[in-house]
Amino acid sequence: MKPTDIAAPDYFHKVVDCQWACPAHTPVPEYIRLIAQGRYSDAYMINWKSNVFPGILGRTCDRPCEPACRRGRVEETPVAICRLKRVAADFKDDIRQRLPRPSPKNGKRVAFVGGGPASLTVARDLAPLGYHCTVFDADPEAGGMMRTQIPKFRLPNSVIDEETGYILGLGVDFKGSHRIESMKSLLAEKYDAIFVGSGAPRGRELDIPGRKEAAGNIHIGIEWLANVSFGHVDKIGKRVIVLGGGNTAMDCCRTARRLGGEKVTVIVRSGFEEMKASPWEKEDAIHEDIPILNYMVPVAFKHVAGKLIGVTFQHVKAEFDAKGRRNLVPSGDPDQTIPCDDVLVAVGQENAFPWIEQDCGIEFDKWHMPKVDPKTFASTNPKVFFGGDAAFGPKNIIWAVAHGHDAALSIHKMLSGEDITERPLPDVHVSSQKMGIHEWSYDNDISIDKRYKVPHRDKVIALKDIRAEVELGYDVKLALGEAERCLNCDVQTVFSTSLCIECDACADICPMDCITFTGNGEESDLRQRLKAPSPHPDQDLYVSSDLKTGRVMVKDEDVCLHCGLCAERCPTGAWDMQKYFIEMTHAGSTCPTKSRSAA
Repeated sequence: MKPTDIAAPDYFHKVVDCQWACPAHTPVPEYIRLIAQGRYSDAYMINWKSNVFPGILGRTCDRPCEPACRRGRVEETPVAICRLKRVAADFKDDIRQRLPRPSPKNGKRVAFVGGGPASLTVARDLAPLGYHCTVFDADPEAGGMMRTQIPKFRLPNSVIDEETGYILGLGVDFKGSHRIESMKSLLAEKYDAIFVGSGAPRGRELDIPGRKEAAGNIHIGIEWLANVSFGHVDKIGKRVIVLGGGNTAMDCCRTARRLGGEKVTVIVRSGFEEMKASPWEKEDAIHEDIPILNYMVPVAFKHVAGKLIGVTFQHVKAEFDAKGRRNLVPSGDPDQTIPCDDVLVAVGQENAFPWIEQDCGIEFDKWHMPKVDPKTFASTNPKVFFGGDAAFGPKNIIWAVAHGHDAALSIHKMLSGEDITERPLPDVHVSSQKMGIHEWSYDNDISIDKRYKVPHRDKVIALKDIRAEVELGYDVKLALGEAERCLNCDVQTVFSTSLCIECDACADICPMDCITFTGNGEESDLRQRLKAPSPHPDQDLYVSSDLKTGRVMVKDEDVCLHCGLCAERCPTGAWDMQKYFIEMTHAGSTCPTKSRSAA
């Protein structure tokens, strides 16, 4: 293998598993260290730059970072990255003086369709650069699905108001209760660019017998949640069935419990482990005495004179074909009818673009989705960009934020007369953490420490008030304990070939056996000769240039815990612990314009 080029921006980025897994590439270990130091405002601002909504995401994020957390190498549960983000939001000082100041307008006008996370992220990046940003939304207040589809007992309005307010305060013009009915009309208003962040606003229907006849008590989940959010719905029947296995279904069932549902049941066509809902969402529903029934497919809504009385289900089982694809087939058990007063249908969401005319230069694919460049987020109309759920279908808030940053960069480059396909390199800093021969500027003690539980409001009290936040968040003491579980995997082990005397002391002291001195070879061959097994080839090997004996140093980045014992033990300083900090390039960056590898 060739010596590893650790100067490549993405090499150490990929080693920081949590940041690499985050769509917005938030510098997770950096802000966790700041929390441990009590520097909550600094931690908040690091989050605000990358993920835009720290308080919102600290309560609602799907947490793609946590399954990647290196703490999972040494024990069962990862660091509670998401809940620590909330800590930064809960305990920060007034940070308004640290936000960008509204800039003089540069004469360029950008329109936004939809006021959700994707649009607000684009506006957050462009407004400080002088663009006149106008956000149109059918709802009276900004936030999009964050405000309409996430129950208040998970995400209070005060948090949404605060964090959308930071963005609107940058000089963004918000036009609430203003639904865009025609793309052609919007284009005719001569905006320099248009960003579509309208989400996936239509809940998927369930067309089975009885749907039309019993329509009065069958509700589409996301529409029903929005009606609850705006106070249009404040009660439901005592017996409620929720159809679907995603996070929307979990929000529906927990909301129904608070609006009078005494017997609320979630019924899913898949197995429990295959449900799309996050594990913690399922746990919270079960904790609130909501049973989840699996492998049951609705086949008919039962009604009497138009009044819903129950749902009939077919029992199914999973079978796998020769290619490993799962099929649901009848189990042979008799159909089962479950009585109910109301049904909430949460079986998926769909995009809807009836307002985009066919002759306005925007092409759609066979699934009725706009053709969007996944790198630039441009449509086939050079002035129109898409992001969030509107671009590639329903996902989550953090992906919408990531889309927004990239789309804002494209819009800025386009309106600056630059090639939008050229993406600037990120800004990278690497600095030694050495404070002495055996001292480091960070806590490198590796200890077994189980994840700290987040306090919850008493269930009886929580179920009585639909606006009472259930999760109370970490206090300062719990936050410190959880922050100290972080293994600081952004502090990298950096090897200097010229200083190595091949004493092998580092390999001897390594607690994970991740360092091997051996003859060079092809990667597949080297992985067979490492001291510890290498089951994850997606993680790189750190390979040195040839040493004096002709051997090379090989370190498996998958196994390393960044404890620094190799650097402490090395008698010549061939190993150093260097903090790697990467800031992704957003609109207006002065970083050099070069292509960077996709993250």
